[in-house]
Order: sequence, then structure tokens, then C-alpha cells
Amino acid sequence: MRVGTHGFIGARLTEARQARGMNGTELADLIGVSPQSVSQYEHGKQSPSPEMLELIADKLNMPLSRFTREVSHSESNPIFWRGKTTATRAARDRAEVRLIWIREIIDYFASFFHFPSLDLPKLMDSPKDFRQIDSDYLETAAASVRMHWQIPDGPMPDLLLEMENNGIVISRIHVGVEKLDAFSQWSSAYRIPIVVLNRDKASAVRQRFDAAHELLHLVAHSKIDPKRLNSASDYKIMEDQAHYFAGALLLPADEFTNDLWSPTLDGLLALKERWKVSVGAMIKRCKALSIVDDESEKRLWINYNRRGWRRVEPYDRKIEKERPRILRRSISQLLLEGEQSVSQILSAVSLAPKDIEELCDLDSGALTDDTADVRATPILKKKIQPDEGNVVNLFRRKITRISSSELECP
Repeated sequence: MRVGTHGFIGARLTEARQARGMNGTELADLIGVSPQSVSQYEHGKQSPSPEMLELIADKLNMPLSRFTREVSHSESNPIFWRGKTTATRAARDRAEVRLIWIREIIDYFASFFHFPSLDLPKLMDSPKDFRQIDSDYLETAAASVRMHWQIPDGPMPDLLLEMENNGIVISRIHVGVEKLDAFSQWSSAYRIPIVVLNRDKASAVRQRFDAAHELLHLVAHSKIDPKRLNSASDYKIMEDQAHYFAGALLLPADEFTNDLWSPTLDGLLALKERWKVSVGAMIKRCKALSIVDDESEKRLWINYNRRGWRRVEPYDRKIEKERPRILRRSISQLLLEGEQSVSQILSAVSLAPKDIEELCDLDSGALTDDTADVRATPILKKKIQPDEGNVVNLFRRKITRISSSELECP
């Protein structure tokens, strides 16, 4: 009689398969069974033998414990995909699994840390219908974010730092396709927003723009009926709004206009390193601010393409990418304080070391070498004194936060 594995959960196999970008047939070929057997495993109609499960875990590079781990609750809030219309279903499945993993890592950290409190501006006079949001509203929204977060005039400093300081959890992953730039979701369990960026993007300036783009979805689109996201026309409206907002946030009208000596490709390129915004985004911002007319914009794009900048712009590889800090430093702090060992972290999270390293923006080998970045800043709960009012339990939603100076440590 065939003996299955006690406690096996089929949904975890589906998750692991999708995470590795495989369909059922590909996995079946890899482990030497029929596609029907894989389907039965995943739907709970049959349990693989212990030997078969070991083979599956090895081929998918997953710890055995992953397949008997209880499935976390599903999220009802919509995911905002940047690149939804061009990304394949398999690419989105692969990315969505990593969103599940990020939530599980946050849940693990909840036992140890207070994180920055959520501090997003409440936009006044917001239209009830998102389709009524216009450029004036988006300009005001961008200015409100800068004012609320006390960002100085001029170029945005470190956008990922500002977002993390204000309670947004950020991760970067290898999506495997360039068409899926970024995505975001509000976690209903913890009432926090999560932004995931594509590590495969070529440049720092495009990553910053993606982060700013997702920020608009968080502050203005969070209460939209999820069904709207299935409408191609409504989806395009929201994406266009997020694009406009990103330009307004990164290139505030007065300061950018005063800094621009000539609305030419060379004039825009001269500002790229200072503002850390692509020339392409600056062209669109010039048009939005009526610095150039339709004909001038058309000539700019023609010359832009002639120079081969559509694929790679000058300075794309020179400007350093911003890195999320909070998840990386959480692991570092656990190790530094001796609260958890590497083996305990791997056991508790139940993911492969390389997956945790990616999701938490750790250097490659940080967990496999039993070492980690020790320059961490999250504060362990047991260390908090009554007079320390600058930290917050992310999961009880008090209104205080870790200071910028703490997160800005190298």
C-alpha cells in the first residue's frame, strides 16, 4: 500500500512550483511522474511518499518543512501590477508567491520588532470616482506627500528610505521578465502597504520611478473596487495617473523648471545625475508642464530613439540603485543581538536561504555563510524602555516611528 507524507499540504506544492516558474507538466517531467499525479498532489487528492517529497523539495530547492507548513490567510485586497497587460500569467504567479513570502517574513519579524509606523498623508477633496482625478489633483497629491514627509525642495533624496521611514515595507525580487516593473498591495492582516520592485530593471532611475508610481496606488487607489482592475480602460486610467504622480513627486514643477536651462536632450541629460530621473520621464514632465509643445515633444522623442536611449540611457549604470533597509536590518539585528541564529531563522521562515536573501535584500551568501550585515537598526521589543517613544509596534498601529537618522545608517 502506498504511504503518503503525513501533514502534506498540496497548496504549498502549487506555491513552490509557481515560485520556480514551472507548470504542472514541467514539474512532472522533472520528478518522473505523470502530470495527473502532480495535479492530485496539489489538490489534496493524493499525498506524495516521503521519498517523492524529498525529491520534489530537492528539485524545487525548498526545505521539506515548507510542504507541511500551514497556509497563511489569503489577502482580499487587490494587487496593483505595473505591467499587467504585458506580463504573462506565469510571471505574475511567480511574483505573487513572493508577496505571500514577504507577508510571512513580516509575520515572523512581528515577534521581535517594532517597525516604523504608517504615516501616509490624507489627501483632501479626493474624488469619489477615481476617473475624475485630474492633473491638478495629482500635482497637489505629490506636493502633499513631500510636505507631509518633510522632504526638502529640490531632488528627492532616497525615495525608498522615505517610504520605509513612513511605514511602507519594500522588497526587491528577480521577476524574470522586464515587463513586470513593480507591484503593490495593502496587507489586510497588518494594515500596511507592501511594495515589490523588479531587480531586473536596468537602472536606478527607473526603479525610483517605479516606487513613486506604486506610491500613488497606495495613497489614492487603495479603496477602488478590485473589479475595476479587470477593466482594461480603468486599469489604463489608474496607470496613467500613477505615471503622472511619479513625475510630479520626483520633479516638482517650480524647482525642476528653475533648474532646466534648455528643454533639449542635452539639457535634460545634464540634470539626470542630480535629479535621478530618466531623460524619458523628464520629457514627459516637460510636456505636462507645457515647457514644450506637441511638436517639440515629438522631435525630442525622435532624437531620443535615434540616440538609442529607449533601451539604455547615459548614466543608467553609473547612478547607484537605492536599497530597501528594514527587512535586511531586521535579520541583521536578530543575528547581532543573538536572538536567533541563521539555522533558527531558516527553520522559522521555512524558505531556501537564497530566497530569504533576495526578499530581504541581503548580500548573496549572507545566510548560507552563517553571517549577516550587522549594521542593523530595528529595535528589539525587550530592549525598549518606557521613555522611548520613537518606535511603534507595526501590528498594533500606534503613531510613532523610527527616525530617519536611524535608518540612514550605512
